[in-house]
Amino acid sequence: MKGPFLGELKWRGLLVESTPGIEEFLANEEVRGYIGFDPTADSLHVGSLLQIMTLARLQRAGHTPIPVIGGGTGMVGDPSGKTAERQLQSLEQIAENAKGIRVQLERFLDFSLKGNAAIMVNNADWLRNLNYLEFLCDVGKFFSVNMMVNRDSVRRRLESQEGISYTEFSYMLLQSYDFLMLYDRHGCRLQMGGTDQWGNIVSGIDLIRRMRGVDAYGLVSPLVTMASGAKFGKTEAGTIWLDAGRTSPYKYYQFWLNTEDKDVLPYLKFFTWLGQAEIADLERAATAKPEEREAQRVLAREVTRITHGDTAVQRAEQVSRMFFSGELAELSAAELLDVLDDAPSTDLYFVEADRATWSKELAELLRDCGLANSKGDGKRAIEGGGIYLSGRKISDRDYKVTLADSIEGKLFLLRKGKKQYHVVRIIN
Repeated sequence: MKGPFLGELKWRGLLVESTPGIEEFLANEEVRGYIGFDPTADSLHVGSLLQIMTLARLQRAGHTPIPVIGGGTGMVGDPSGKTAERQLQSLEQIAENAKGIRVQLERFLDFSLKGNAAIMVNNADWLRNLNYLEFLCDVGKFFSVNMMVNRDSVRRRLESQEGISYTEFSYMLLQSYDFLMLYDRHGCRLQMGGTDQWGNIVSGIDLIRRMRGVDAYGLVSPLVTMASGAKFGKTEAGTIWLDAGRTSPYKYYQFWLNTEDKDVLPYLKFFTWLGQAEIADLERAATAKPEEREAQRVLAREVTRITHGDTAVQRAEQVSRMFFSGELAELSAAELLDVLDDAPSTDLYFVEADRATWSKELAELLRDCGLANSKGDGKRAIEGGGIYLSGRKISDRDYKVTLADSIEGKLFLLRKGKKQYHVVRIIN
């Protein structure tokens, strides 16, 4: 008997629909299951995290996860959940993106585990050299156009002004063929995904039954939403990526820390390894003292640890404490720019020969940056005790700023009062 994979999904709210017989199949066989990921960038984002965790839970239950990189289908584009056709990428770009995704998946899946190591494949391996006539004769004959145009994802696009190209319309056949090839090559009989993939999954199951006479199975998880109505994983600053080079661990941590109260308990179930008892304790704490946001802190800590490791969690929390307490001395220029990426900024251009002798009255700098209406206003603000330069309070109304006041020679950080920041970037 394998681990209770379906039971795990059910209590976490991750099982929306599944095909008949799947419980017995998972309980009695060594299952290989797959989820596809489109290589539209060299990093996945948090919108893919639930499906990555589903593969990880499958592996922890003793089964074999197969992440499939859509090197072939990614060139076509899945119309599910899309309002417009995607821009096609080159084969070279898709290959580079796939390499980056593999590195990320290795944080979640074990590719060397004895007995049920994860297997990563690229559907370009069988789709790029596909013979079109043979494909139509062998596969296309099993698909009814009537059924295809009645799919919600296709119908919405047909009713839109832009419509749908034949390229995207054919996606359903290609994903079904993927499932067939994964069965032939790896004995894979389970496909998983979000609810928007249910129609494609059922089509693949039907194709395997018709062409191989074998039962295959499928299950789908909910599409993650945010109580605010915003698209999950999108912020005013942009997409939240899993790659630390695109979204820093600090920003990643802050994204989860800012989770709304209505979302935090589902997210703890979806995105962490915490058990029922631990999440129940956090639910009681959130109900009794919601202002303390203990559940959000645990969520941010756990998901950042899973994605980036313990050191990243410790530094993200340390940066938060130092910044919000005003203790900026130990923060690097890069960390400050990360924390203050939404703050107003000004570029200060230097000629290298002038760096040693450059100086400027702080009051003038405050005026130039908009923190004071005039030089006199800047001097009064300094005398009032509300002006800080690179973390240091300045009381001298005639203080002259030099590069010695900068942080790593890269920026000056101005603060007026408790929360009004302005970054002056030093540009050579």
